[in-house]
Amino acid sequence: MLPIMLQLYNVRDTLGKDFDGTLKQVAGAGYKYVELAQAHTLAQTLNKSASDFKKSLEKAGLTAVSAHVAYKDMVKDPDGVIGFHLDVGCKFIAIPHLSPEERPGGSDYETTKKEIVKLGEYINKKGAVLLYHNHDFEFIKINGKYALDDLYDSIPAKLLQTEIDTCWARVGGVDPAEYILKYKGRSPVVHLKDFTSAGGQKPKADYDLIGEAKKARASGGAFPFCAVGYGVQDFPAIIKASEAAGAKWLVVEQDLPTPGKTPIECARDSMTYLMGLK
Repeated sequence: MLPIMLQLYNVRDTLGKDFDGTLKQVAGAGYKYVELAQAHTLAQTLNKSASDFKKSLEKAGLTAVSAHVAYKDMVKDPDGVIGFHLDVGCKFIAIPHLSPEERPGGSDYETTKKEIVKLGEYINKKGAVLLYHNHDFEFIKINGKYALDDLYDSIPAKLLQTEIDTCWARVGGVDPAEYILKYKGRSPVVHLKDFTSAGGQKPKADYDLIGEAKKARASGGAFPFCAVGYGVQDFPAIIKASEAAGAKWLVVEQDLPTPGKTPIECARDSMTYLMGLK
């Protein structure tokens, strides 16, 4: 099994209230590695330097390997924002989201590509790697190909690697394992995320899930996320594909906890499932 990180976005609601206590719980759920989210903003709120942040992680027995960092923040202040995460020890810096205008097909897309190239060059010089984390909306077709493919085709692999979110890939209409293999040699970090139907039953077909996701978003409802191994995803196939593609890290992410469970309980369930795979 590849080493596993927990995306700290899972526990965002308690990190600001009890930072050290939450990190201790993450370690207690079986994790040694984490992917940061909103860390620079959180550190400013808690009046923590990068050194303080790193010491808190180390005290809990955790190591930050990767980080989701807002695209506009990196463009505005690369030294301060990217530098913070590098000082904490992150080797991968991921763009977690782009606005509709910045995405392929958007009015600012051409500018965005140029800025991503600059970020990739900057991060490479610092000895780290820039990633892009997808959602389902990058799987619209533009000129006959997926918007996400257009982004990766437009920027050299040495400047931008993939961080394929397997939940959103499937909701977007592709087989996650096959899509990871499509980017063999360019997929160092893979997001493991599971989900089920809003009614608690597994959808009969992928298009049923896609329909449910659209309905949930349109109504403002919560998309039915669940712990890894508790939903519709074929994780043995996804992990096998990740290994074949040359991935170095897997990331557990659950955007919202399962009803009746805490984020930490969900994180523990995910780790227990993964450790039980042969």
